[in-house]
Amino acid sequence: MQRFIVLTLNGLTEGSIYAAMALALVMIWRATQVVNFAQGAMAMFTTYLALFSLERGAPYWMAFLVALLCGLLLGGVIERVLVRPVESAPPLNIVILTLGVLLVLEAVAPMIFGGQIRSFPAAFSIVGIKLGSLQVPFSAFDLFTLASVVFLMVLLLLLFQKTDLGLRMRASAFNAEVSRLLGIRVGRMLTLGWALASLVGALSGLLIAPTLLLYPTYMDQVLVFGFTGAILGGLDSPPGAVVGGLAMGFSLSYVGGYFGSDLETVGALVILVAVLMVRPRGLFTLRAQRVV
Repeated sequence: MQRFIVLTLNGLTEGSIYAAMALALVMIWRATQVVNFAQGAMAMFTTYLALFSLERGAPYWMAFLVALLCGLLLGGVIERVLVRPVESAPPLNIVILTLGVLLVLEAVAPMIFGGQIRSFPAAFSIVGIKLGSLQVPFSAFDLFTLASVVFLMVLLLLLFQKTDLGLRMRASAFNAEVSRLLGIRVGRMLTLGWALASLVGALSGLLIAPTLLLYPTYMDQVLVFGFTGAILGGLDSPPGAVVGGLAMGFSLSYVGGYFGSDLETVGALVILVAVLMVRPRGLFTLRAQRVV
């Protein structure tokens, strides 16, 4: 029983990390109908900028804010400079472009910041919480990560369902020509979508770095499992992203704990295939919704 509790708490911690990345992917999908495979590399780069600020004497929360603002700017610049010229091309072209951005950022980061593994400080203690005489493997920082993910999910829900801005962003993503006829500035909406998604990704990188340590490719595995979680929950659903990310964390923890770490990835693949056979659009995507 104690082993099960430990694995469950580990799964909750890992799942919160994957859920943060899944939310970033859902954000850009709902805003632009693009799966951004450079999301992890962009988060990595902004996390390095936060560490650079810390090493130059900036307070922790100032460096935290620097990373978020740089993420916002980076997303907007990439959309304007790289994505805008090919936005009318087939969707595969943009996917390949995001893969190219991933490779470039992972090549440039070690040139600027060095390629060695580095530690990144956490906002709160990473030591497990003590309940009486029992040391629970769930720290104050893990609680902060989980709370941040849930708070982010609520904000995205409110943005896309309760605000005119969110509706304009979704309309621009689904049908740009009709949106222009309705007076929506489609270009601005797409730029804003990329910028906000990059900001969410930057937050995920900051939440993940203290656990995984910081190096140029540290987000690659997180991107894969976060993307799997987003597909499980449904790319159009922020709650689905959180549930899918947590499900990935629990699954990997249980499979690794009971059957060995070598089978973790296989277990994740089996779960993904099983869910998609029953719900091809994901668990939380309504059948009536249009998916482009």
